[in-house]
Amino acid sequence: MTRPDTPTLDRIAGPADLRQLDDRSLSRLADEVRSEVVSAVSETGGHLGSSLGVVELAVAIHAVFNTPMDKLVWDVGHQCYPHKILTGRRDRIRTLRQKDGLSGFTKRSESEYDPFGAAHSSTSISAALGFAVGRDMGRPTGDSIAVIGDGSISAGMAYEAMNNAGHEGRRMFVILNDNEMSIAPPVGAMSSYLSRLYANEPLAKMRSLAEGFEAALPPPMRDGAKRARQLVTGAVQGSGTLFEELGFEYVGPINGHDMDQLLPVLRAARARATGPVLIHVCTVKGKGFAPAEGSADRGHGVSKFDPVTGQQAKSKPNAPSYTSVFGKALTDEAARDPNVVAVTAAMPSGTGVDIMADRFPARVFDVGIAEQHGVTFAAAMAASGLKPFCAIYSTFLQRGYDQVVHDVALQGLPVRFAIDRAGLVGADGATHAGAFDVAYLANLPGMTVMAAADEAELMHMVATAAAHESGPIAFRYPRGSGTGVEMPERGQLLEIGKGRVVKEGSDVAFLSFGAHLSEVEAAARLLEADGVTSTIADARFAKPLDMDLIRQLARHHKALITIEQGSVGGFGAMVLHALAAEGAFDQGLAIRTMTLPDRFIDQASPDDMYADAGLTRHDIAKTAKQAMGMESNVVTLSRA
Repeated sequence: MTRPDTPTLDRIAGPADLRQLDDRSLSRLADEVRSEVVSAVSETGGHLGSSLGVVELAVAIHAVFNTPMDKLVWDVGHQCYPHKILTGRRDRIRTLRQKDGLSGFTKRSESEYDPFGAAHSSTSISAALGFAVGRDMGRPTGDSIAVIGDGSISAGMAYEAMNNAGHEGRRMFVILNDNEMSIAPPVGAMSSYLSRLYANEPLAKMRSLAEGFEAALPPPMRDGAKRARQLVTGAVQGSGTLFEELGFEYVGPINGHDMDQLLPVLRAARARATGPVLIHVCTVKGKGFAPAEGSADRGHGVSKFDPVTGQQAKSKPNAPSYTSVFGKALTDEAARDPNVVAVTAAMPSGTGVDIMADRFPARVFDVGIAEQHGVTFAAAMAASGLKPFCAIYSTFLQRGYDQVVHDVALQGLPVRFAIDRAGLVGADGATHAGAFDVAYLANLPGMTVMAAADEAELMHMVATAAAHESGPIAFRYPRGSGTGVEMPERGQLLEIGKGRVVKEGSDVAFLSFGAHLSEVEAAARLLEADGVTSTIADARFAKPLDMDLIRQLARHHKALITIEQGSVGGFGAMVLHALAAEGAFDQGLAIRTMTLPDRFIDQASPDDMYADAGLTRHDIAKTAKQAMGMESNVVTLSRA
């Protein structure tokens, strides 16, 4: 594949080299960085649009500030590809999101230029304030800069941090990257006008400069600029912005793709700031790559693609995705019951509720990046008699855990939690792994916890959740395609707390919870080649457990193995605790629990990640043999 011509970028080993360039050269560098991002992501896939939107911003920040002494925190971090190219990682950028390669997010262990790791949103202002306190208390830290998007700043944590930062009054910089509605780029005299104003006026006058900038714009652009200034404020005309009320000096809005604006504004702010400063930058997601700019999601998450046409290379799945199966099953339930509603936190397409939204838009609620609010919002809808499905990825539901405990479980409200991205998720790595939801939900009184073994089971669980009124209920399912099983016309109600036997044998019993069932079946076939017969059961429920089934498996087999795509402390722990309470181990029951290991697993393909976790069919067969005394358990002990 032909690589872009990048003569300026080729001379950049790190940010210090940027500080030797004049402004015209920095503009050329930004163009070359954009070409390099497109070229690299075409080979790896990843978050293209968000990274293209901040190319000029990344160049300008590293040219003006003294990183890594100054701490640059990218909120979410999925827009950090230009930053990685500029900070000594260009030679590895084509390993992005791959096994043993660069993370798709910022990561402390990867580079000194990543002072704070992020892959969940709205943490940057809190982190930047922490670095500011460290500096003021004598730590070897310079300025702190948080870059946060207009979506991320909608979350409560960002406002909590701004409130605290304004109260502290410490020098720090928050750059609001607003790509919701960018203002048209001023050209010629207008750009020169703005640059002169910001370069020559004291920081205290920057508020009036923004108003003067708006007034000087042609009428069609003036309204856009005013809207941009008020985007995050809710401020009425003539009043200060919310940021100013919180104690920030507000600067902007400015065009985030015009280096003639960015550089003087950042330089002026750095030279004169004494307290917290908010710089409002308007950008275009996917900027400079027409296929991304023209797509509905602005190229948010892409697979490998042709860098000329933008055509993505996607393999045709043999089965529908779990996400689409959930979305269609939910829509079917909504068609039958007008009380069914759906809540998601800024992920309508990622969770599949967009399918329901297309048909029943008034009953689907996207609360933005606000999982805490979303859970309590759903709780109150349940209290009103509605049937809310709260569709949130496992990794993001962690952010609403207090609300799950206090507002849902404690009150026994029938919120239905649809938990996508359960288990290991591949290229997004440890930050997005759905490892902990079974453990953090199954310990709550009154909570029913299910996991789908395949896409047909998911349909049954959607129907079961819709009919469940006695308390909260959750069901988990993985990312990606299903197993290709025959699909029912409609999901059937499952008996709460009852599993099913998939295959009968006499030597070892496998009790699988969730989507690892197909791997368990493959392990059983390996054992059959060695003359070992297996019973395979699909638990369906981690809470309540099917104790009749578990007792039968324990009583009639030489060993019992539990398998799950979750952390230590989850389904297997529930089974162990229940059996111990009944005295099952008093007779020397041979039992093993197979879970994700007690460590975080870096990005790779899902198959590679499960191999790293020791959960392949070969690992399962080996564990069964060890439990039956057919092999030494040295390998098992070393895994632990």
